[in-house]
Amino acid sequence: MQISLRPKAALRSLAVLTAAGLTALSLAACNSGGSGGSSSGETANANTTGTVSWWGWTPVATETTKAYIEAFNKKYPKIKVNFKLVAIPDWQAAITPALRSSSGPDVFDNQPGAYVDKYKSFTEDLTPAMKKALGANWKSKVAPAGVDALTVDGKLTAVNVGANYAGMLWINKPLFDKYNLKPPTTLDEWVKVCQVFKSHNQGCFVQGASGAGFNKDTLQAISNSVQPGLWSKASRGEAKWNDPGIVKTFDIWHQLFTKGIMQPGAVGYAQYPDANNDFLTGKYAMVMMGTWYTQYVTERAMSQAQAGAGVSNAKTFPILPVSFPDVAQSGHTPEMFGDSDLTLSVAKKAKNKAAAVAFATFMATSKEAQQIAANQLDAVPGLIGVQANFDEIKLVDPKVQQAPVEAVLKKLPTVTEHRFAELSQDVQDAIFAASTSVATGKATPQQAADTLEKAAEAAKANE
Repeated sequence: MQISLRPKAALRSLAVLTAAGLTALSLAACNSGGSGGSSSGETANANTTGTVSWWGWTPVATETTKAYIEAFNKKYPKIKVNFKLVAIPDWQAAITPALRSSSGPDVFDNQPGAYVDKYKSFTEDLTPAMKKALGANWKSKVAPAGVDALTVDGKLTAVNVGANYAGMLWINKPLFDKYNLKPPTTLDEWVKVCQVFKSHNQGCFVQGASGAGFNKDTLQAISNSVQPGLWSKASRGEAKWNDPGIVKTFDIWHQLFTKGIMQPGAVGYAQYPDANNDFLTGKYAMVMMGTWYTQYVTERAMSQAQAGAGVSNAKTFPILPVSFPDVAQSGHTPEMFGDSDLTLSVAKKAKNKAAAVAFATFMATSKEAQQIAANQLDAVPGLIGVQANFDEIKLVDPKVQQAPVEAVLKKLPTVTEHRFAELSQDVQDAIFAASTSVATGKATPQQAADTLEKAAEAAKANE
């Protein structure tokens, strides 16, 4: 199940399973009307009535969903939107038969990669709606993550509300200041920084190397230092997985373990909750996380996360995003990569298609909805130009955090490399197996890369 490999999805799954119930959540404005209203050939307007059933594994937070729907109802006051939260492990069992029936959702969460391909026949083409909302040049107004990875055979199967990106590190700024250290920019610097931390009995870098998604992220970041774009080419079948650049990537990955950067027992660590909790409680000074971690620059989210990590009355501290080091020392600051995270499709069997299209399009193209997405700080808005309003967001330490966080968020909408969208599940599994075999010394970098290439060839032959 592709979604289970995604770091943020794993965190959400935990949240969903611990939330109070998984029953339908009905959030609406007044004057809801019935399930009738505009036909699929009409365009919704302020007088359109009807009900839109939205199913998804995200947003998990009730207040976030409520904010989106309330914003939509200011423009479409007579359209009622009902949101049904479905746990990630239950998603495929629930959504597949629902889409085949006449009682399924009108709008549903989707995801680049296997899901977009699997459910493409159940979705409406949203290209005309995007053109109407943003103009003929709509593609230039949205993040690349919301275009090619969601398009199959020329059909836009879903629209991007918010994306997540990886290929970066987060640091505990006070710990770096305490020992007069700067974020590492090369492999050698990384080794030296870790040596200093360890000399003070302070953990340096932590990663849950038992997680396929995070190992893949670290490998892709290393590869983008070795040879920018090579990982993406291999993902598309345009380069071999045993290319010398990939072999070198596995070699540097191995050095993270042998040179004391990875923490002891990393292969037995889970990113959530182990590595996450160890970083938030100050046991380690660095962690490999993506843009979904931006939420913890806020006082509220950091405080809640520390409480969730089991620390009572914890003192919040400022975390900062930093570039992944140029571990190959090739002169390339590794580029980031990402995919759409909150992605909405309109079902072909939607009972009120005009209203459903209006809702999905509003979420992806309106400044109102996109501002809500931006201010959550756990996904990057799909509409280029929309930025988080830091006047409304309380950071742990604005003087230290605001500038670097804004700088990262500003450049992300132009990122073109994907995280998972171009990888089949079989190849993802093979990457994880290769990463583990190298980390534990059971295979050399060359052997691991050769095995990965054979697995990729077999997966392609079975398509």
